[in-house]
Amino acid sequence: MASQENVISTDRPIVVDATDHIAGRLSSNVAKLLLNGNRVSIVNCEKIMLSGTRTNIIYHYRKFLEVNSVIHPKHGPVHARRPDTMMTRMVRGMLPKKKPSGLLAHKRLRTYIGSPRELSGFEKIQFKQAKITKSAANYTTIGDIAKIIGWTE
Repeated sequence: MASQENVISTDRPIVVDATDHIAGRLSSNVAKLLLNGNRVSIVNCEKIMLSGTRTNIIYHYRKFLEVNSVIHPKHGPVHARRPDTMMTRMVRGMLPKKKPSGLLAHKRLRTYIGSPRELSGFEKIQFKQAKITKSAANYTTIGDIAKIIGWTE
């Protein structure tokens, strides 16, 4: 697997295999690549890890889902329940909100559940500093959380 240093912007997307990566660290590395002008595709979003106790993560996501509009709940904020859209929101939070560079960078991001056939020929990179350091039993996958909060495959 190649590292992220000195990646030059091309028409070919940088494909990131997100298996066993910590969500926040992966998001910040992808945001840096996007701001440098690269097109980035993240595959295997359902295998991204969240650190912390499982019950605490589930509790916070359920509290987050309760946030809606006071006037009309249907018009309230729409909360992502699929792993790929959850990851898109995390990366969006790491990009500049009001600058054109952040808006254009967000348009260059693609996230996928699993690995699509059209990206199978590309070299997949992983970020060494974003990989989990402990046993996988100490983490919870985004796919597990998504199933608990309402994602149906």
